[in-house]
Amino acid sequence: MDRVDLFVIGGGINGVGVARDAAGRGLSVLLAEKGDLGGATSSISSKLIHGGLRYLEHYEFRLVAESLAERESLLRTAGHLVWATRFVMPHVPELRPRWMIRLGLFLYDHLGRASSLPGSSGVRLDASLYGNGLRSELRHGFVYSDCRADDARLVLATARAARELGAEICPRSELVDARREAGFWRVRLRAESGERELRARVLVNAAGPWVKSVLNDALGQASDEAVRLVKGSHIVMPRLYPGEHAFILQNSDRRVVFMIPYESRYTLVGTTDIPFAGDPAQVGASAEEIDYLCTAVNRYLARRVSPRDVVWSYSGVRPLYDDGRSDPSAVTRDYVLRMDAGPGQAPVLSVYGGKLTTYRRLAERVMERLAGCFPAMKAAWTANVALPGSDFGSAGRETFRKAFAAHHRALPEAVVQGVFRRHGTLAGEVLGEARCAADLGEDFGAGLTEREVRYFVEHEWAASADDVLWRRSKCGLHLDRHERARVADFVGA
Repeated sequence: MDRVDLFVIGGGINGVGVARDAAGRGLSVLLAEKGDLGGATSSISSKLIHGGLRYLEHYEFRLVAESLAERESLLRTAGHLVWATRFVMPHVPELRPRWMIRLGLFLYDHLGRASSLPGSSGVRLDASLYGNGLRSELRHGFVYSDCRADDARLVLATARAARELGAEICPRSELVDARREAGFWRVRLRAESGERELRARVLVNAAGPWVKSVLNDALGQASDEAVRLVKGSHIVMPRLYPGEHAFILQNSDRRVVFMIPYESRYTLVGTTDIPFAGDPAQVGASAEEIDYLCTAVNRYLARRVSPRDVVWSYSGVRPLYDDGRSDPSAVTRDYVLRMDAGPGQAPVLSVYGGKLTTYRRLAERVMERLAGCFPAMKAAWTANVALPGSDFGSAGRETFRKAFAAHHRALPEAVVQGVFRRHGTLAGEVLGEARCAADLGEDFGAGLTEREVRYFVEHEWAASADDVLWRRSKCGLHLDRHERARVADFVGA
């Protein structure tokens, strides 16, 4: 029977973050995920690494400060997956007074440590490119900085880093049960290849929306902690405005909705906040949510949109720690860690809540809580260490990109750009010695080739067409039904 120091349940961003941090401290680690890595909440976000400007209205100053610091860390360590973006907030006087927004942006500029991004300022929308596509009566606004990200690939890069440090990463491996036994956890897993047992000194329950069901059902632990499940839906439409800036739009219900450039040709709009009580694995955007998002952007756009313009939608369930607030939008996005262990018992630490931006710091805090279990483990180390694909060195991302493109000028431009965007400094490993298009194998369209799909399968745990088309890449958005079917036939799922 295998024996590990740390068994991590859940292959979302928090789980892989803990696995990476722990493996780098010298612990033996096994992570099990019942589906694909990042296959649930961690790949259905708004694709942002941000401090959370709207959290200031709920006095979440510690969370905003930590998020802003983590934004800086991810810009340094995940530079091929996280990139700076200017965000524009058109001013609607009847929703929030100008002084309130100025104060919030001042705090946003100064709550974090020294920022590498430009600060906020007021802007005349009717006299700048930021107003293109907006209604003419929207004359004033504000602009500030935050970051966009590829959420699913951030999960994969972190999982790869954990594996390189010795962690065993096991997607499509379901936890059957775990029971305490002589100071350890005896864990039973089920995969397509059969069942497997192992012993673990400590369990970390990072199962996201399933955190309570893992505790209650698989571990047999009664828990009084409350999880608020909130559904968030996004819609994707053809580009709604020119430019690479994003918009944060005030809504009449005091929420905000983002419009974000997406995949070159599209605009991502989201998100909703709706209480959810069903199966987190069975979730989709309702007609009411789509109408809500279209109505929100129509307050601002010169050209009206309707649900008929939506080319894709996605939904997921956020597992928020229930702090008792009645409004789902006001429930804290902060994380809470709970340790359960009696005298002499093997502990389980459960992760409630959290968000994409703070996953690295969350993992660090998990390891701080587990220090008593592993007194010989190494110190914190992840703040400045690049993830696989982001080790650009002093030359920087843009210099590396240009050199890569020049070296592969004989290959189709769409392929070279797509591979670099997804893999960063590992892009050369993906393309290998390819010297012409024929060396890349079958061309599936949208810059996706047989060579890269094989790389997804052999190095990134891909096992289905959805893994390839919607998480390892977003090529599913650009391919038609027949082209997607060709990918499915190739992958064999």
